[in-house]
Amino acid sequence: MQKKIRAAIIGYGNIGKYVLEALECAPDFEIAGIIRRNVKDIPRELREYQVTDTVSSLKEVDVAILCTPTRTVEQNARLCLELGINTVDSFDIHSQILPLHKSLNEEAKKHNVVSIISAGWDPGSDSVIRALLEALAPRGVTYTNFGPGMSMGHTVAVKAIAGVRAALSMTIPAGTGVHRRMVYIELQEGYDFHSVAQAIKADDYFAHDETHVFQVEDVEALKDMGHGVLMERKGVSGITQNQLFRFDMRINNPALTAQVLVGAARASMKQLPGAYTMIEIPVVDLLPGEKESWIKKLV
Repeated sequence: MQKKIRAAIIGYGNIGKYVLEALECAPDFEIAGIIRRNVKDIPRELREYQVTDTVSSLKEVDVAILCTPTRTVEQNARLCLELGINTVDSFDIHSQILPLHKSLNEEAKKHNVVSIISAGWDPGSDSVIRALLEALAPRGVTYTNFGPGMSMGHTVAVKAIAGVRAALSMTIPAGTGVHRRMVYIELQEGYDFHSVAQAIKADDYFAHDETHVFQVEDVEALKDMGHGVLMERKGVSGITQNQLFRFDMRINNPALTAQVLVGAARASMKQLPGAYTMIEIPVVDLLPGEKESWIKKLV
């Protein structure tokens, strides 16, 4: 019987909860433990697992699934890599992926382990689709239209702004890859709404899109975890014009992110030491079981 992959979950917010469910459903994983800041607050679903505030206290961890805010990913990944533990994350600031790749590639090779970065659905599985579309029509234009729906990364970024008590960031597609960010916040007492709104718009998550900020009484009344993407590419195959491809999905945001992370955690066990994005690893490595059975089923 093949040894199961022992996975630790670092962070137990929206994504961490869905990662737990995905791991419990995966035939080739077992849960090594959950890392969270408040180890005294243990939800019912975690009582059969070891809950601690440091990954170093867990035994025989093969891979750590980082379910932390994007801006803490590098720090948490380095701590795990130094311990000889593979990492996967859903880092989602597109403009900073290459520097993170370089940094964690050096660290992973130094400790003879693997780090798969930006393994959510975008960046992540959508990146794989975009790469395939480029291969099918090497000349052309791809438009990625997100939403409408809640962006977890953008929402977390807003919550980190001084003066924000609670937040929700919605992504509204305007077409041809252009998006509008609709941000709803509960304001902390003593803060000026205009100043907080300007700080949100200046953040790198929002600086490149049309962003509107609204003050509301209850953010929870507005929340919906649904999201989606429509990717369109019109291009040329060889010298043949007018090739048109569309990929469309409507999803529960954290559930899909979690499932991609678990697939990437599995794939991390099959790569040479170093850092990888999802377009760099074979798709079949995301799947459980023998490669031959997937070739027979899918090819």
